[in-house]
Amino acid sequence: MKHKRRLLGKEYIAPWERAFDKVLSPIDEFIHRQTTSGVLLMLCAVIALFIANSSLAHHYHDFFKLYFTIGLEGFQLSKSLHHWINDGLMAIFFLVVGLELKRELLVGELANVKQALLPIIAAVGGMLVPALIYISINPSGHTLDGWGIPMATDIAFALGALALLGNRVPQSLLMFLVALAIVDDLGAVIVIALFYTESLNVTALMLAGFSIFILLCFNLGGVRTLLPYILIGIVLWIAMLKSGIHATLAGVILAFTIPMKPKYDPKRFLSQIQEGVEKIKSAFKKNENILVNDALRSRVRALGNGVNLVQAPAQTLEHKLHLSSAYLVIPIFALANAGVPIDFANIGSVLSHPVAMGIGLGLVFGKLIGIAGFTWVAVKLGVSELPKGLNMNHIIGVSFMGGIGFTMSIFIAELGFVNHPEDLLMAKTGILFASLTAGLVGFAWLYLTSKKQPVDIDVPELLPEKDHH
Repeated sequence: MKHKRRLLGKEYIAPWERAFDKVLSPIDEFIHRQTTSGVLLMLCAVIALFIANSSLAHHYHDFFKLYFTIGLEGFQLSKSLHHWINDGLMAIFFLVVGLELKRELLVGELANVKQALLPIIAAVGGMLVPALIYISINPSGHTLDGWGIPMATDIAFALGALALLGNRVPQSLLMFLVALAIVDDLGAVIVIALFYTESLNVTALMLAGFSIFILLCFNLGGVRTLLPYILIGIVLWIAMLKSGIHATLAGVILAFTIPMKPKYDPKRFLSQIQEGVEKIKSAFKKNENILVNDALRSRVRALGNGVNLVQAPAQTLEHKLHLSSAYLVIPIFALANAGVPIDFANIGSVLSHPVAMGIGLGLVFGKLIGIAGFTWVAVKLGVSELPKGLNMNHIIGVSFMGGIGFTMSIFIAELGFVNHPEDLLMAKTGILFASLTAGLVGFAWLYLTSKKQPVDIDVPELLPEKDHH
């Protein structure tokens, strides 16, 4: 039997501190669960839909059309609130996506080529087939611009829906979906950069290029403080905004320049701790009061600095942005973009519109055929193997879940149909109905075909703080 080690010294506890800790601890645990983020995102979407289909609809749309200006006279940025959310706040989301991508490529699920091959193949199929289905229904004209919409998978909704199944799905299925969604995000970023770019401003592009050069110099020069990266990142965002290339891509570029390697490895850190503790003990003997003992305070602060240096700057930034992105940026985006007026009396004609139909069939059937089909072919040809504990029923369920295209699909729709509000409305309606259908069918399929696992499964986080999702 292990005995709890008695701690020496005093601990100051304020009158309400323990009660407050008891309140905060469950909340802290709650918000770190994937299901929380999925539920919050769904709630915001429902609220936006309710308002857009109520007597408050005109107030809703007028609110997001309000203009907000920052800057000095002669150098100002003036955008509607809707644009600030889609071009500004979403840059934070793309920064987190970029940090995720970099970590996964270097040390995560995509670092091992053999392990990453199957989700990469599945993701490629899940992007290619939906796009082809959409193009077959919208082969020409301005509606063709929406071909990238059904390619996207919403990692928040998909993982949230999958996590609700609890121990009915194996951990390896969550890992497969995460790796697939990460590759899907990378594909969406490339599609936005290459195919959803307006006319280019050469001067702004040159400023963007110079900003990237400075960021690379910071990286190669060993700059580990985050502030210089953030400041130049803001300049890069402004340059991208003026260049014609979508400004949110600045977040991805910034993420890839932030160092991923810690200054100290764990062995060196342990050595530093031992040395630091000895110095703290020495300073403590001279005076126990840290308020007047400068040497003691200095040694304690140095120990804290070591804790920061054993973590990679990119890892630290991802940790700091995790909650704000998952629980602030994405819900606000949903509130601003999911407010679609639905004419239930003519819903049949709406869903049969070429744009809505192309997106709906692409997300529901295109993702199923692309993800499950490409996975089956890869396994049959011996190119890769299914992860341990998975079968094709699991893959089919995840393929349906991949058809939840909410956040990124709406984002691409805003770019593709920026000058065609009627088609944008059709696109958003198609996205909402297809995502709902794909999520419900995927959930039901996995619930009916999967047995409960013998062990509890930890639910991974939306934008992870660990080395796995």
